[in-house]
Amino acid sequence: MSPQLDVPEHFLDGYARVVADAAATGRRLTRDELDARRSLGEHAAEAGLGLRALVAAHLAEIRSHAVGPGIPLDNAVETAAQALDAFAEGYERAQRQTMRQEGAARREFIDDLLYGRSNLGQLSERAERYGLRLSYEHAVAVARGDIAYEEGDSLSREVERAVIARFGNRDILLTTKDGRMVCIAPGGQGDVLTYFAKQAFAAGGGQVAIGRPQSGPGGVVQSYEEALNALDLAARLGLDEPLLRSADLLVYPVLTRDRQAMADLVRNTLGPLQRARGGAQPLIDTLTVYFDAGCVAAEAARRLNLSVRALTYRLTRIHQLTGADPSDPVHRYTLQTAAIGARLLGWPERPA
Repeated sequence: MSPQLDVPEHFLDGYARVVADAAATGRRLTRDELDARRSLGEHAAEAGLGLRALVAAHLAEIRSHAVGPGIPLDNAVETAAQALDAFAEGYERAQRQTMRQEGAARREFIDDLLYGRSNLGQLSERAERYGLRLSYEHAVAVARGDIAYEEGDSLSREVERAVIARFGNRDILLTTKDGRMVCIAPGGQGDVLTYFAKQAFAAGGGQVAIGRPQSGPGGVVQSYEEALNALDLAARLGLDEPLLRSADLLVYPVLTRDRQAMADLVRNTLGPLQRARGGAQPLIDTLTVYFDAGCVAAEAARRLNLSVRALTYRLTRIHQLTGADPSDPVHRYTLQTAAIGARLLGWPERPA
């Protein structure tokens, strides 16, 4: 070990000798000499030694092996710097390679975790390296920004720094996937995901969906898929709330579980609206807003920028065409379910 800095001597091997030899003639170091320094730098990085300690050890080595008399100081300084620069280049190259390998391993783990493609026992073992204990309950939040998230970009780093500063990085994993940002946290720490949602919305706009907490190694996949489905539903239904919780949207998967039955309901209930002068879509939008407003005509008219009289005319026209009265509690459920189904199926733009 270097007595001053606990750096193994073999990482300094030949440094003072090479510097003295080259400085004596004023020559530059040869390619072989530079490659030898780079190789030592790579090995030092692989051994886990810090670069600052290594640089200090090299400087101490030069001080303890004074350059001989008659050698210009400028030559000695320039040659020492050249050799040390080659050493640092090798060190940094090894570090970059290690980071690439670790990054690739992390991306592979995240893919296996979110898609459930690996043996669950092996996945649990790998997860411990990233601070996750998959035998416990976990929940997943997915952020979709106004622009796509990329691994390591300024937006994702900003959100990650804020979350880690608040909660630390124990038991929490943040990453990006398919242009979205993902946060995985223990199921009992809903405040982590809520805070993540606030930070993601503040940084990148868009929406954040939170899946329900799920247990076991496969729980992360289930919660992740619920969050993705919530974002998809929001896009199809025109839901613009910044925070979506899959637990609040469970009725929609139920409605679409039997797609054929839903398509039949939409066609049979709303099909007659296609005979209206402007087509079915304006009347479907009217129904949607009317139901969202709690069937309060004045509020629905305000949201649609219509007079109450114009809104009443549209509701009457819907009644005439479909035979179902939106103001009748018995008919209301059928119309509302059909209107939701139309949005889920993309009808009438796409055939049901």
